[in-house]
Amino acid sequence: MNYIGEHLLPGQIGHFFAVLSLVVSLLATVTYALAFRTADPMAKQSWLKLSRGLFFVETISVLSMFVTLYYIISNHLFEYKYAFTHSDLSLQVEYLLACFWEGQEGSFMLWSFWHCVLGWILIWRSKEWEAGVMMVVSFAQFCLATMVLGIYFFGNKVGSSPFVLSRNEGFFDSAPIFKDVMTGHLRADYLTQLKDGFGLNTLLQNYWMVIHPPILFLGFASTIVPFAYAMAGLFSRKHEWIKPALPWASFSAAVLGTGVMMGAAWAYESLSFGGYWAWDPVENASLVPWLTLVAGLHTNLIYRNTGYSLRPTYFFYIISFILVLYSTFLTRSGILGDTSVHAFTDLGMNTQLLLFVLVFLLPALFLYFKEYKKIPSIVKEENTYSREFWIFIGSLVLFLSGIVIIAKTSVPVFNKLFGTNIAPPEDAEFAYNQIQIFVAIVIGLLTAISQYLKYKDTPKAFFGKKVWIPTLIAVLISLTISFFGDVHYDKKGPGFLFAIHMAIFAAVYAVVANAAYVWLGMKGKIKAAGASVAHVGFGLVLVGILISSSKKTVLSWNTTGITPLQGDPKAKGNAAGDPAENLTLFKGVPTDMGKFMVTYAKDTVNPLDRKRYFEIDFSAKNGGEKFQLYPDVIKQNKGGEGFSANPAAQHYWHKDIFVYITSFQENNREDTTTFRNRETKVGDTLFYGNGFIILHKVSVNPPEQKAKILPGETALFLDMTVISKDGRRYPVTPGIALQGMQLRSLPDSVVSQSLVLKFNKVLDQNTGKLEIGIKESGAITDLITLKVYEFPMINILWLGVVVMVIGFGMSIFQRVKAAGRGALRVS
Repeated sequence: MNYIGEHLLPGQIGHFFAVLSLVVSLLATVTYALAFRTADPMAKQSWLKLSRGLFFVETISVLSMFVTLYYIISNHLFEYKYAFTHSDLSLQVEYLLACFWEGQEGSFMLWSFWHCVLGWILIWRSKEWEAGVMMVVSFAQFCLATMVLGIYFFGNKVGSSPFVLSRNEGFFDSAPIFKDVMTGHLRADYLTQLKDGFGLNTLLQNYWMVIHPPILFLGFASTIVPFAYAMAGLFSRKHEWIKPALPWASFSAAVLGTGVMMGAAWAYESLSFGGYWAWDPVENASLVPWLTLVAGLHTNLIYRNTGYSLRPTYFFYIISFILVLYSTFLTRSGILGDTSVHAFTDLGMNTQLLLFVLVFLLPALFLYFKEYKKIPSIVKEENTYSREFWIFIGSLVLFLSGIVIIAKTSVPVFNKLFGTNIAPPEDAEFAYNQIQIFVAIVIGLLTAISQYLKYKDTPKAFFGKKVWIPTLIAVLISLTISFFGDVHYDKKGPGFLFAIHMAIFAAVYAVVANAAYVWLGMKGKIKAAGASVAHVGFGLVLVGILISSSKKTVLSWNTTGITPLQGDPKAKGNAAGDPAENLTLFKGVPTDMGKFMVTYAKDTVNPLDRKRYFEIDFSAKNGGEKFQLYPDVIKQNKGGEGFSANPAAQHYWHKDIFVYITSFQENNREDTTTFRNRETKVGDTLFYGNGFIILHKVSVNPPEQKAKILPGETALFLDMTVISKDGRRYPVTPGIALQGMQLRSLPDSVVSQSLVLKFNKVLDQNTGKLEIGIKESGAITDLITLKVYEFPMINILWLGVVVMVIGFGMSIFQRVKAAGRGALRVS
C-alpha cells in the first residue's frame, strides 16, 4: 500500500549510509590490521593508503546519517519513529539537537561522529603508530555501526535503526483513529491524523542538555585513544607508545571531566533534588572511567620519568575504556530504570550491549596477562621519599575509589545475574560519602606534597624546606574555615564532621601547595606549570564540594503551618522531601522566611517553551537587598504525571540562593466546599483547621463599611479576629445587609488561611446568639509551595572546574610542543 504524505527517501538514504558505515568500518579494521602486521614498508604504505580511503568513506557515512536524521527531526517527519518519539511541533529550535541524544540511536551516532574526528587527528599525528591505533578505532566504529543497523540476522535483530517508520513499529496498532473501518488495516492517509509527536523529555529541555552530551561523549570517545595505543603496544611488544599517548590521556581526562561536571551543572539547574550531585548511577558510571583514566595519566608520567609503573599504565588505560563500555551497558540496558533519572529505556539490545563490552574486555585482558611478564618492569622498589612512590599510591587510591563506586552502582546487575535481592541503603548518598570523604583526604594530601618530592629520591631537608611554608598557610586557612566558617554538619555524628574538617584541610592544602609550587619549585615558569594549575583546580573543586555540601542550609522552613504536600517524603521522585522544609505562599501575601520576606507575586505561561514561570519576590528584613527569582514548572510528558520543576537561583560571589516549586494550586477549579454553620456570641472563640476565631463585637452600619452598604439598607458587621497557629492575626468583618424582606450576605475571607466567614443570621436577639458560616477551601486562592536552599561558596566548585581544565590544556600544549621539538631533532 502507498501511504499518502510519507517521505521515504530520507529514511532510505539514512539506512544506506548505516549499512555502508558498517561495511567500510569492518574493511578499515582489516586493512589497518594488515598494515600493522606487515614488515614491508611499501606494502605498509599501500595498506595505509587504502585504510585512509575507507575511513574517509566511513566519515562521510556517519556525517550523512547525522545530517539525514537532523533533517527528519527538524522537519517533523513523524512517519519516522525517531522524530515521533523524541520531538514535537512546539519544540524550540535550540532543542532539536537534544532530540538526537535523548534516544540511544542518536547518542551512538554522536559517539561514532567523535571517533571520526579523533581518527583524522590520529591519522595526522600518530605516525608509526597509526596502523595499530586506527585498527582499534575502526573496530570500535564497526561495533557502534551495529548499534544503529536495525537489521534481522537469522531471526535476531541487530541494533536499532533511527530511520525506521513509526507504522512498522506498531505505534498505531491499538489506535482506531488510524485504522480503515472496512479492512481494519492502517489507513493510507494515516498521517492526516498524526497531529504531533511525543516530544522531548521535559528534563532535557535545558540549554545544558544541548552542550553537555556532546562534550561528555567526546570524553567517552577519546578514552579509546590511550586504550588503542596500549593495545598496539601489547600487539607489537613495543612500549614507546607511552610518549604520544600522554597528551591524549590528558585531553581525554580534561574533556571527560568537563562533561561530567557539565552534567552536574545541568542537574543543579534542571533537577529538583537540591544540588549538583546525588550519586546517581549514571553520574557514577561517567565518573569512574575518569578516576581510572587520571590514575593512568599519573602512572604514565611515572614511567616517562623513571621507568616504573608501565604495567599499571597499561592496565589503567585498558580498564578506563572498558569502564566506558560498561557504563554504556548500565545506562542503556534498562537495568538502572528504577534507580536513575538519567538512564535510557531498554530497546531490547541487552545481549548486543553486553557483547560490546566483552568483545573488547576479553581480548584486552587476555593479551595483557599474556604479555604481562614481558612488559618492562624495574624490580627495585621505589624510594618512599620519591615522587613516583606517592603518585603511584594516589593512582591506586583513585582506582580503589572507582571500584567501590562501580560496585555499589552495579547492585542491580548483581541482583539480576545472581537472583539476589540486595536492597539499596536507606541513605544512598551517605553510603558513598562515608567512604569517599577519606578518599578526598588522601588525594588532597598527596596532591599537595607530591610535587615537592623529586623523582627517585628527595633529601629530607630539601623537602622540609620547600613544604613548610605552604603547609603553615594551609593550616591557618583551614582552621579559619573550621572555626569561623560555621561548618557544623552533625547529621551523621561527630566522626563524620571531623572527617569533613580534615578533608577541608587536605583540599586547602592542595590549592595552596600547588599554587606555591609554581614559584617555590618552578621559579615562576607559569607556562610549564600545567600540572600545578590542574591540581589547584582539583583542590578548589574539593573545597567547593565540601563547603557547599556541608553548609547547605534550608531557608524555606514552614512557618505558616499550612502544607498541601502529601505522600511519603522519602519516596523516590519526591522532590519536596520533608514538608517542614517547604514554605507555602499565598498569592500577593508577604510571608516570613527567615532573613527574607517572600511574596508570590504572579505567574505567567510562556507559550514558546510551555513553561509556567512564577515570580517570587525576596526582600531582606534588614531593609537591604531585593530581588526576584523565576522558578518554573512544565507539564511532564513521556508518560510522566504532574509537572517537572526547574529551579532558579540568585547568584552571589560567595553563595547561591536556590529555589524550586514543589507544588502549586490555581484558583480555576469549582469550589465544592460548603459552609459549616456555627452558633456564637460576642466574646466566644471558634476553632478552624489552622487556628481559632474570636468575635469581639457586632456593629450596626459602621462608617468604615459604608462602601459595602446600599442606600436604604441596614447592615450588621461582626468585628472578628482570626489567629493562626503561628500567632498571626487577621482582622475579618463578615456582615449582612437588610432592606425590607431582602437579606444580602457580605462574607469576608482570609486568603492566606484559605478561610471564608459568612454572617448568616441573628438567632436570638435577647441573648445575642448569632449564626455564622465557616468554610475552609483551597479554591479561594492561588498558592505555591517552594523549597529554598542556600549553597555557600558553591562558585569555588565551578571556578575549580575551569581552573582544572585550563591546567589540563596547558599540559597538553606543552607536551605536544615538546613532541614537535623532539620530532624536529630526530629529522
